[in-house]
Amino acid sequence: MSESAFHEMREPTVEKVVVHMGVGQGGRELQNAEEILEEITGQQSVRTTATRTEPEFGIRQGDPIGAKVTLRDDAAADFLERAFDAVSLSRSQFDETGNVSFGIEEHTDFPSQEYDPNVGIFGLDVTVNLVRPGYRVAKRDKRSRQIPHNHRLDADDAIAYLEANFDVEVN
Repeated sequence: MSESAFHEMREPTVEKVVVHMGVGQGGRELQNAEEILEEITGQQSVRTTATRTEPEFGIRQGDPIGAKVTLRDDAAADFLERAFDAVSLSRSQFDETGNVSFGIEEHTDFPSQEYDPNVGIFGLDVTVNLVRPGYRVAKRDKRSRQIPHNHRLDADDAIAYLEANFDVEVN
């Protein structure tokens, strides 16, 4: 499908991209992960905390265990162009509403990053949220309504959009 295959009100867009690094513990390792995440994305990171206590991992509820960044608009598109070079996507990574999640095994896969033995290697989880114009109708507080079935984004439309706009091949 080409870009003109979608009507302007059916053209998918990237609502947001969430980049997450799970470290499992606080301290220097988490600080290193935050610095790497901020270098790769160009935005301030936010710490994520454990939602419940897991004694077998030595984690208590409220302990900082990772960091994340939410990217929107041009920052999201720029990041995706660099991230898609480091991964290959498969159809199973798309959900029924057209969102896609994938992992990047090493942060050194990005051109701006080099291996530092003092820091180590960190992986990233990337979640891309795709929407169509009018999706806010379902999310707003007043007079919220369901999105009609024929206007909902599905995996096929999401794959067509990513292949057309980001030069990605989905297997």
